[in-house]
Amino acid sequence: MAAGTGQRLEVDAVLSFADELVGSLRASDDAGANARAAAAARMLRSACRSESDDLEHRLREYQEKMCSCKERICKAKAETIADDELDVLQNKVEENIEEERRLREELRAVHGELENLDRRRASVKERKDAINKKEKEMSKAKNTLSMCASVTNIIPDSEDHDKISSYTIDKNGKKILKFEFEKTTPPVEICNKLWKTI
Repeated sequence: MAAGTGQRLEVDAVLSFADELVGSLRASDDAGANARAAAAARMLRSACRSESDDLEHRLREYQEKMCSCKERICKAKAETIADDELDVLQNKVEENIEEERRLREELRAVHGELENLDRRRASVKERKDAINKKEKEMSKAKNTLSMCASVTNIIPDSEDHDKISSYTIDKNGKKILKFEFEKTTPPVEICNKLWKTI
């Protein structure tokens, strides 16, 4: 702005000089020379004025460009991250990547544990189903045994595994008589003896 002001003062000085020259020429006696000098002075003044206006216009354009550049520089500085901040952000990104990797490993481990638990749950369910089936079979066998005992008054001896043995019982369920058969005894013979006992 100071340089533009200096140029403006020089132009004003030239214009002032041209005005003084025109004034002194008007005061001169030589009319023809005065007229030529006045015309030349007017042309000089007009050229200076035009040059001055052009310079002012260009100066405004340069000032606008400088302001625009300053704004862009400020904006770029605001958007630019300092090296220290960039290092901090880079470290934070690396920490986040490491944390994500660790969490993925933990997730894989948990997933493996869940699959193992699912397999064990399925195994437990199978065993539970097998136990329930066995209990139903035992309950059915007990009911059948109870029915047979109430009809025949005979109960098997489940402790003797070497022979086929049973007891006859009274109405109160007290053991009265034990009888037994070899495992090689034919089933028809066992049935006949049991019928006789009943």
